Amino acid sequence: MNETAVTFREILPRLEACRVVAGFSVDKPEHAVPLAKALLAGGIDAIELTLRTPAAMEALKAICADVPEMLTGVGTILTPKAAAEVKAAGADFGVAPGMNPRVVRAAQEAGLPFAPGVATPSDLEAAIELGCRFVKFFPAEAVGGVPYLRSISAPYKHLGIQYFPLGGLNAENMVEYLKEPNVPVIGGSWIVKKKLVENLDWTGITARATDVIQALEVGIDNE
Repeated sequence: MNETAVTFREILPRLEACRVVAGFSVDKPEHAVPLAKALLAGGIDAIELTLRTPAAMEALKAICADVPEMLTGVGTILTPKAAAEVKAAGADFGVAPGMNPRVVRAAQEAGLPFAPGVATPSDLEAAIELGCRFVKFFPAEAVGGVPYLRSISAPYKHLGIQYFPLGGLNAENMVEYLKEPNVPVIGGSWIVKKKLVENLDWTGITARATDVIQALEVGIDNE
């Protein structure tokens, strides 16, 4: 098994412990650190900072430098160059919406744990061919949710593939995904509300993170 699979295995216990990764974009670099700290205060210690704004790389460097206890992932990695850059900036892992072999190989070469996006059996087989055993299931709800995930994953169960669902997840359906044995962690953009960030309402962000963690404890731990 290649370095991508081995390296992700090393950080997987942290992802499994948190169970939810907060996904968001940052418009202003100065928002990055207080936002990360607000999520930590609410019990979420894993994030996916997307490369969708000009401020993303500066924000990534700030979080890695000032909030080292955060498991910092980067999303929307669409090019080999971006894969190398986020690793150099200090990212712990990366994900993408699709399955681009060039990006996967670049991440492997850089030593960046990387989960390509899959939505079909062909996507999944391409990822498996490159040694990936942890993949992003995207867009999860749009393609059929948990029933579809069960169907698409069944022929590959013996390979031990694990899935990171994103896209359309929320407080109402997150537990359903996490009950699946091959889903150690989910991602969600509903936790960080843009309006709260714009208003510098870090207490509000912390409250939302706390609500998610408490809901997970009720929905999973107390069954």
